[in-house]
Amino acid sequence: MAYNPDKKFKMYYSIGEIADMFNVNESLLRFWEKEFPQIAPKKAGRGIRQYRQEDLQAVALVYHLVKERGMTLDGARRKLKENKESTVNNFKIVTKLKSIREELESIRKELDALEISEEETPGP
Repeated sequence: MAYNPDKKFKMYYSIGEIADMFNVNESLLRFWEKEFPQIAPKKAGRGIRQYRQEDLQAVALVYHLVKERGMTLDGARRKLKENKESTVNNFKIVTKLKSIREELESIRKELDALEISEEETPGP
């Protein structure tokens, strides 16, 4: 998933941009709008959807529950309805841990590259 919650965002996103961020179809996002009241993008002239930061976070949460954790739509809807605060907190923790993991993997690759280059250079 390409979503990065720490990145600075612009004010509005199109449905195509959101679909690209999460690697899903636009039709799936429109379907989720009907199924989850948390996802409610503003509609400009001619029904063009404009996703705000709150909508982006709601899509990320639904994506996490449905696509990453494998919950059914009913299960995800019920979880958000009954225990939204805990669900959001858990999602934030998982997101932070993923970013830490990516950073650690990046550091490991840099260290491995350093070790390889030191082995190739003859010592004194």
